[in-house]
Amino acid sequence: MQMPSPALPSTLAALRASGWRSRTVKQEIRENFLRMLAAGEELFPGIVGYDDTVIPEINVSLLAGHDLLFLGEKGQAKSRLMRLLTRFLDEWIPYLDDPAIPLHDDPEKPITTAGRRLVEVRAPEDVPIAWWHRDQRYAERLAPGTKFADIIGEIDPAKLAGGVSMASEEALHLGLIPRMHRGIFAMNELPELDELVQVGMFNILEERDVQIRGYPVKFDIDVVLLFSANPSTYNRSGKVIPQLKDRIGGVIHTHYPEDRARGMEVTRQEAAVDLEGDWPVRMPPFMEEVLEQITIAARRSKFIDQQSGVSARFSIANYRTVVASARHRGVRTGERPAVPRISDLGHLATSSLGKLELDLMGSHQMSERQVLEAVVAEAIREVFEEYVDRHGLEPIVRGFAEGVKVEVSDLLPSTAYRRIVEDVPEVWGKAFEVNASEDPAVHASCVEFVLAGLYASERISRVERRGRTIYDTGGL
Repeated sequence: MQMPSPALPSTLAALRASGWRSRTVKQEIRENFLRMLAAGEELFPGIVGYDDTVIPEINVSLLAGHDLLFLGEKGQAKSRLMRLLTRFLDEWIPYLDDPAIPLHDDPEKPITTAGRRLVEVRAPEDVPIAWWHRDQRYAERLAPGTKFADIIGEIDPAKLAGGVSMASEEALHLGLIPRMHRGIFAMNELPELDELVQVGMFNILEERDVQIRGYPVKFDIDVVLLFSANPSTYNRSGKVIPQLKDRIGGVIHTHYPEDRARGMEVTRQEAAVDLEGDWPVRMPPFMEEVLEQITIAARRSKFIDQQSGVSARFSIANYRTVVASARHRGVRTGERPAVPRISDLGHLATSSLGKLELDLMGSHQMSERQVLEAVVAEAIREVFEEYVDRHGLEPIVRGFAEGVKVEVSDLLPSTAYRRIVEDVPEVWGKAFEVNASEDPAVHASCVEFVLAGLYASERISRVERRGRTIYDTGGL
């Protein structure tokens, strides 16, 4: 936890002498945002692909002082965007430092009875001030299972037993939103929030106050409220009460990467895989493209529920799996660097199954594994056709027609692929143009890419047996 500078004022008198002024959270965000924008600072570090779509809408909404709903499918950086809004808060803000005050009360505008009493009774030199860092001024909650008492508050029976009046502030145990007074509170998966709690939240959005159990105890809460939701549930009648929808100032629509290159950039950044070290891995461009194309194919597959979406975490997990499989082979065979191959995709079930929600109408009787295999085949075919001149590969197809059989495996040493290359060297030489290199491991990866592409485009057949794959024309 960061500690405030000793130079910061520690009493109300010193605070006033410093020139500090009280601002609402939205004023604070607006002023800091304008300063950073004018200075040309990076506003949302780590966010890729939203520069011309999502970011401008957030910028305008912050200047407008809106509470925001981030509407998009899973894995579209909604939570990350919400958490990044703390960048526009002051690094430190002062609050009244007294154990009797249950929240971070503004020294100049206290909202609690205990805070007002402290400022009124004591001289400014005797009113203690502490400092709250912006990282602690953000809290979030997942909607399913959230109760009114969790985020708004409840009467505390122990305090009543101690003789405190039920109609007084002292009888309350405050929830997350009052405790985030002068901060930011985010509610994830809004449509799953109980309607009673939704009613309490739209009262905060409209009146900016909290009433608990109908007793005349009110807090003039200063908080920015953020929400996230999936369009399929948010737009469905009855999931979010109309009064709450009406009170949310701005709706930010997120989306998946608009092209493969941008998706690869996101995946590479978020996977954060170390490709160096004692057992380095060299990722061929076509393998990276195939991995991202698998996600793209899944997002347009009729077998997958597109309302649920296919998260960026699907791409990230698959990328890590393929790198791990290549590294595993590198250690077993002593190859440095290890180079991912198509056969490494055989391990994608471990990182993919459970992340795809099937469309029960479109998938019929197909299992999730079968859908994954179909998606992988489609992705390989699409990337293969972009890379390779199909007519230039006819000699390879003829070779298979004449009885050639090729066996590949994720654990087969790269040197074993040399025999394949020796059969039709001029054609494989053309195929290697997709990733020119003299490295045997890169050649092995290229060989598997071409074989898988020929299979995916139904030029040759394939049989899989316990981790080994045999390509021939036996099934054609």
